[in-house]
Formats: sequence, structure tokens, C-alpha cells
Amino acid sequence: MPVQYEIKRSNSMKKTKAINLEEKSLDRLAEVSRSSKISSTLLPREDSKLPEIRQEGQFANEFNKMQDHIFKKPTMQTIMTPETMKKIQMDRQFFSDVITDTMQELQNSGTFTNLLKALSKEKENEMHFYEIIDREEKGRKQIKSLQKQLLNAKKERQVEVQGQNEYIAHLKDQLQELKAKTNMENHFMKKNTELQISQTQKKCNKTEELLLEEIEKLRLKTEEENRIHMEIEMFLKKEQQKLEEKLEFWMEKYDKDTEMKQNELNALKSAKASDLTHLQDLARTLREYEQVIIEDRLEKEKNRKKLQQDTLELRSIIKLQAWWRGTVVRKEIGSFRMPKKDVDDSKDSKGKGKDKDKRRGKK
Repeated sequence: MPVQYEIKRSNSMKKTKAINLEEKSLDRLAEVSRSSKISSTLLPREDSKLPEIRQEGQFANEFNKMQDHIFKKPTMQTIMTPETMKKIQMDRQFFSDVITDTMQELQNSGTFTNLLKALSKEKENEMHFYEIIDREEKGRKQIKSLQKQLLNAKKERQVEVQGQNEYIAHLKDQLQELKAKTNMENHFMKKNTELQISQTQKKCNKTEELLLEEIEKLRLKTEEENRIHMEIEMFLKKEQQKLEEKLEFWMEKYDKDTEMKQNELNALKSAKASDLTHLQDLARTLREYEQVIIEDRLEKEKNRKKLQQDTLELRSIIKLQAWWRGTVVRKEIGSFRMPKKDVDDSKDSKGKGKDKDKRRGKK
């Protein structure tokens, strides 16, 4: 849809909403005034003072609110089209029907459920209308976003197709290059293989000639080897005959020598047995002599130790006797008393005797 048409449509919808609200407010004021008159006729005069005052206050408040709402709104020029006039007539007819129904209900039962139902139904219709408008706006936005996405996808697809076309062209160029390269390689390989075949054929011919020459040489060599083999075989047969004769001679000599050596061995064994018995006798006598020598040595050692012990005892006895004599003389025990000079001399002699004893002890 074009943008100008959408703007005009939104402006016309706003104008119709404002007109409908004004008409509803005016009809509501008329309805309230009528209901107040009806209630005043139905109720008794004594009890109708308070409700009349309340209804007049409510009517005055609602009238003031409507005036404020009307005068506060900015004045705008409304273009009355046949469609808007038709809509206004339909709304007036609807309001008149609702008012008549409510008047009848008030007269009959004193309630106004039809009015509430009509209001709720009108609110539902209005909400449904607003929901439709919101869905339409959301649908427009979604369509715009989808159109943008479609354009972006088309652009991306075009870019991708262009890139793929370029890639295909590049691959075609590479294919042409590869074809040319493979043709050149095939031509080169063909020439190369032909050259290799010719070279290998020449080599094979040369090797064949060389092998034939080698075969001839080997044939001559085998003939010479066979001749040499026959000569060596004759020589070896002669040598074998000579060796067999020598073997017989050496076998006879071996038998004779072994017999002679066996006799010598038997004689040596008998001599060894006699020498062994003589040796055993000598060993027995030697052990006896050794036992006698050991006993003699032990006896001599025992006598020597006894002699040493006797000499030590004799010396100790002599020393003990000399000590005792000296003590008896010094202490004048018994009849052993000496004059003074003799005592002095005895002291000197005693000192000399002590020195001698010391010297002997040192020795």
C-alpha cells in the first residue's frame, strides 16, 4: 500500500474515533437525564430528594467533564463524506436502540443490564478493531522486513552467483591450462619414451654382444679347466698310491713300536711298584725318626725350663737369707751384737753390700 493512503486512512480513523466519542458522551448525558426523570416519576416525592440531588450532581460532573474534553481538544476541520455520515447515522441508530431497550428495562425491572451488555459488546468490538489494526501494522512491518530480507537475499544471491560465475570462469581457465599442459606433457612423454626405448635397445644389443663374448671366454676357460682337472686327477691318483704304500709301512711300524713300548711300560710299572713299596718303608721310618726327634726336643725343653726354675729359686733363696741376716744384725736380734766401730764398718759394708745387691738386681 502507498504511504499517502495509509496516512489519510489513519487521519480519517482518528477523526471518526473523536466524533464517535463525542456522540457517545452526548447520548450518555441524554440517557442519564432521561433516567433521572423516569426515576423521579416512579419514586415517591418524599424519598426522591436524595437521589435527585445525587443524579443532578453526577449529571453536572459528567457535563463539565464533557465540556472540558470538547474545549480542550484542538479544533480541526472535518470533511463530512457520505461514508462518515452513514457511519454517524448507524451509530445514532444503535445508541437510540440501546437507550430504548434500557428505558424499557428500567421501567419493567429497574435494572440496566442491556446497557452494560451493549457497552461491553461495543468495547469488545472496539478492542477487536484495534487488534485488527495492530495486526495489520505488524503485518505491514513484517512484510517490509521480509521485503528487505528478500532484497538482501537477492543481492547476496547475485553476489554469490557472480562469485560462482567468476570461480567457474577461473576453473575453465585452469582446465584449459591443464589441457594444454597435459597435451604438452603427453607429447614430451611420448618422445621421451621413444628415446628411452631406442637407448635401451642399443644397450641391450651391446650387452648381448658382451654376453656372447663372455660365453665364448667361459667355454674356453671350461675346456682348460677340464684339461687341468684331468691332469690333477692323474697326479692325485699317483700320490694316493704312494701314500697307501707309506700308510702300510707306517702301520706295520706302528704295531711294532706299540708292542715294544708296551713292554717297556710294563717294566716301568713293575719298577714303579717296587719303588713305591720302598718309598712307603722309608716314609714310615722317617715318621718314626721325626717322632723320636720331637720327643727328644720336648724333653730338652723341659729340662731347660726346670734348670732355669732351679737357678731362679736359688737366687731368691740367697737374697732372702742375706736380707734376713741384715735385719737380724741391724736390729740386734739374739746374740748378734757388734761394737760401734764394727757397727760403722758394718754400715759401710752394708751400704756397699746394698750397692752390690742393686747392681746384681740390675744385672
